[in-house]
Amino acid sequence: MNRQELVQQIITARETRSFSLLTQVIPYAELIGMECLSVGDDALFSLKYQQTNIGNPILPAIHGGVIGGFMEMSAALHLMLFMDEPRLPKIVDFSIDYLRSGQPKAIYAQCAVCRQGSRVANVSVTAWQSKKEEPIAIARGHFKLSRANAL
Repeated sequence: MNRQELVQQIITARETRSFSLLTQVIPYAELIGMECLSVGDDALFSLKYQQTNIGNPILPAIHGGVIGGFMEMSAALHLMLFMDEPRLPKIVDFSIDYLRSGQPKAIYAQCAVCRQGSRVANVSVTAWQSKKEEPIAIARGHFKLSRANAL
């Protein structure tokens, strides 16, 4: 899939509110079992439990890299879905604070755009399992925004 096709997929997902269209065309999102649901005017990202996402089989705990990748992908998809015009965000910096180990069950994430300018956007991400009030990780990401017509 080339960039123009991806931009068209973003537009279709936004118009139909079928956010899962995007996770289905991104191989890494498919690999880790990521899904995106429309919840009111927002999006809820989920990472279903898969044995292949376990990093420490003794605890067991979901691999921190999978959690980080899920959160980074959630932030990028959130920007794609909710910016004024479809753009492809490019990661500049991503910082994660791991607060609890990821138990072998589904993980959920919600994003908030802290600031969006014409060239850069800042996004915060909260990931939890049982209770949203008890996050397993929080993150902040900075993304460079490229114009759709510059793709």
